[in-house]
Amino acid sequence: MARPQSRFVCQTCGDVSLRWEGQCRACGTWNSLVETLVRDPARRASAASGRPSRDGAQPTSLRDVADGDLPRRRVGIGELDRVLGGGLVPGSLVLLGGEPGIGKSTLLLQAAAGVASGGGSVLYATGEESAGQVRLRASRLGLLDGPAGTGVRVVAESNVGRIVELARAATPDLLVVDSIQTAVVDDLDGAAGSVGQVRESALRLMELAKGDGVTVVLVGHVTKEGSIAGPKTLEHLVDAVLNLEGDRYAALRLLRAAKNRFGSTEEVGVFEMREVGMSEVADPGRAFLVEHDGAAPGSVVAPTLEGSRPLLVEVQALVAPTAYGNPVRRASGIEPNRLALLVAVLGRRAGVGLGAHDVYANLAGGLSVAEPGLDLPLALALASSLRDRPVAPGTVAIGEVGLLGELRPVSGLERRLGEAARLGFRRAIAPLDARRDVGPVPGMEVVRATTLRDAVALALATPAMPGPEAAAALRELPDPARSSRRC
Repeated sequence: MARPQSRFVCQTCGDVSLRWEGQCRACGTWNSLVETLVRDPARRASAASGRPSRDGAQPTSLRDVADGDLPRRRVGIGELDRVLGGGLVPGSLVLLGGEPGIGKSTLLLQAAAGVASGGGSVLYATGEESAGQVRLRASRLGLLDGPAGTGVRVVAESNVGRIVELARAATPDLLVVDSIQTAVVDDLDGAAGSVGQVRESALRLMELAKGDGVTVVLVGHVTKEGSIAGPKTLEHLVDAVLNLEGDRYAALRLLRAAKNRFGSTEEVGVFEMREVGMSEVADPGRAFLVEHDGAAPGSVVAPTLEGSRPLLVEVQALVAPTAYGNPVRRASGIEPNRLALLVAVLGRRAGVGLGAHDVYANLAGGLSVAEPGLDLPLALALASSLRDRPVAPGTVAIGEVGLLGELRPVSGLERRLGEAARLGFRRAIAPLDARRDVGPVPGMEVVRATTLRDAVALALATPAMPGPEAAAALRELPDPARSSRRC
């Protein structure tokens, strides 16, 4: 058989070259040429559709199109099924990404065991470990004695052609490839993990999934920037992109869907890493809360909303006089640009000057949240730490802060406050919005504020004080910034 031809394609402008060059001649970009196989379009269409290409696809009216409600296979892990939209769809291609050691292989081995427990067959192809290492992990997870001991077959193979051949011979319900960065195609000369190898491997596995109806799950590593290693087209090829997040040294893990053609991308799954593997968290709403002996300055609880699931998270802040010329701004789990913006708004609109202070902000439990509803809790935590005055116990805060210091409402407020009331919180500071006001929340006193200055006054003064007296009491509070300022 003749060797398939390859070309070098620029990843920036798409220009094609016969050989590799350091700089693209068309757009001038350096190191953008990637070796790519020249594929026969007719053969590729035939493999993807599972029928001869001469039949072709005929246009059909929208009403006559067959129902797209495909059957799903549940993996037996409720949080994973939730993020997938109800389970795995036959013939789909799923990409699971995450940092090294975060628990990707552990979660997929448990998912493979769940499919085997439901009567399905699984082929687990690993290019990073030996079959003995996979068996040791299964033994640690307690999966050898169950249906997974016989229903999951393991092969230590990185050659994509061989993996596809074994899958077509065994016809499994689920094929796991761990990982796509170790997969290689013989027709390409690039090393494993290169852009050309990763993309061509994904294309051949996609043809297997679409042509034979096998559900394929790929494991992908992430780069130091946090994106999945390999070309961006890899995420466009697959049907679903799942990201496993969290601090590898902490216990909690979050599973998010960055893309899902068969379900919502708003859902989130919460797991806890234990000795027996990834365990589902029974009450995710309180999973990220930290117990304190008493009220602590710089700590505010925020009810966030991840998809349809409300989660309560503790926002922590530390403000200290700077010891050097340039103040330090550090954020963990919070967007640094948003922290810098809130520092400026606090100083300009709320009278809380942080220009000569080092500022540190953190979300307890290793959670990362990017929604604007976290603005108000973070601003109150900064003011609380600066004044060294704690927010009243049992208080939550939620709201977006504008550049003019005004407070804006967030979506799902009633659901957020209902979850906070269920977990024992009795007071909430929220924006005042007559257009989208919610009804009373049982067991929760909702204190409305229009500006950030009013919210700071309500949070740091005694809760029994009315609004004007609370603002006056706040002005009388000692300011550590003035007492510690050097002449």
